[in-house]
Amino acid sequence: MLTPFTWCVIVLVGLAVIGLPIGLSMICASIFYLLIAHLDLSTAAEQILNGLFNSYVLLAVPLFILAADLMNSGSLTDRLLKFCLMLVGRFRGGLGHVNVVANIIFAGMSGSAIADAVGIGRIIIGMMTRDGKYPVGYAAAITASAAIIGPIIPPSIPMVVYALVADASIGYLFLGGVVPGLLLGIGFMVTNYVIARKRNYPTEPPVPLRDVGRVTKDAFPALMLPVVLLFGIYGGVMTPTEGAAAAAAYALLASWLIYRSMSFRQLYQVLLSSARATTSVGMLIAGALVFNYVVTIENVPLSVQHFIAGFHLSPLGFLLLVNAVLLVLGCLLEGTTILLVIVPILIPTAKLLGIDLVHFGVVVVVNIMIGLLTPPFGLLLFVTANMTKQRLSVIVREATPFIAMSIVVLAIITIFPSVVLWLPRLMGYTH
Repeated sequence: MLTPFTWCVIVLVGLAVIGLPIGLSMICASIFYLLIAHLDLSTAAEQILNGLFNSYVLLAVPLFILAADLMNSGSLTDRLLKFCLMLVGRFRGGLGHVNVVANIIFAGMSGSAIADAVGIGRIIIGMMTRDGKYPVGYAAAITASAAIIGPIIPPSIPMVVYALVADASIGYLFLGGVVPGLLLGIGFMVTNYVIARKRNYPTEPPVPLRDVGRVTKDAFPALMLPVVLLFGIYGGVMTPTEGAAAAAAYALLASWLIYRSMSFRQLYQVLLSSARATTSVGMLIAGALVFNYVVTIENVPLSVQHFIAGFHLSPLGFLLLVNAVLLVLGCLLEGTTILLVIVPILIPTAKLLGIDLVHFGVVVVVNIMIGLLTPPFGLLLFVTANMTKQRLSVIVREATPFIAMSIVVLAIITIFPSVVLWLPRLMGYTH
């Protein structure tokens, strides 16, 4: 005879398979569990309301989404790309390097891989493919790959969600992502350079010295956004949630008053788009809050802890196992779902083994970002395929070297925790 929890999982999977959004699937499956377990059905509403109203940190999610949409709607993207072209365009495979550097800079503003891919991609892919300089598939692949840097370098929406489920410090999680994000950027630029030399991709003409000041001046207000955000948070002036609000306000002021590139109609569309994205994330979080209650009363984390303890894994062995599991799940599930449903089950075991939760969080987020690049359900692959009208198989083939490089970086940060924890410790982290 099947247990109530088994029925809950069957209903969850069944609803998801027939196309119901995963957030609603989790809510329906959890209510079904409460019904057949003869528990109070109002517990579902109670868990959602308590979870949403008691989590001040969740306010950062819609605000970072809004900041990203504001950045992409104005002319900030164009000006930043011109600045990046001035910096690295002259090297072999120059526009590929511009793509990566632009994503590193954008990473300090949006915290969303999809927002970065759409915002930068719609312009840089056109620049790369004009006059046949680069194949469309390669331009799409490097755009999708570079976009995963966004949620690793602060600010980061996935890290905000992880902080919610792990009760970890958002500020130190943000700091922990800086070095891995830069390592990814360097790794992608090396990969791009090697491919560019092999295929004889072009360099871009150097920007004349007389234009350097003008290009820098045009980009300066946009370049100051990460500075304002990070110095505000780590200088103790504002919390990460307040920093998200400041980022959105700064992006609005820069687009509207400084660059004068946003109309009231555009602002309305931005607010509408941000509201839709926030609703989607909010539904996932609401579903996870109820489902995690079910998981907790069924003692699933404890059962997983006992199961893994039977293998007598070292902390490194456990992290390698987590990497393998998350890389496979990343091919099949959306990242927020993994963060809200799978990761809470793993956290008690990580604590028991003495694994630092900031290190664990950064490793988890990097895993999830790689999942955005891996078929069959890599979301960034679909976004760039839609933008370029290329077959998915072409983009996957071109993205393979970048996926391999990202796994190398993942291995480095897994084996050497100090790569992640060096900057947080420098700023006072004592765990």
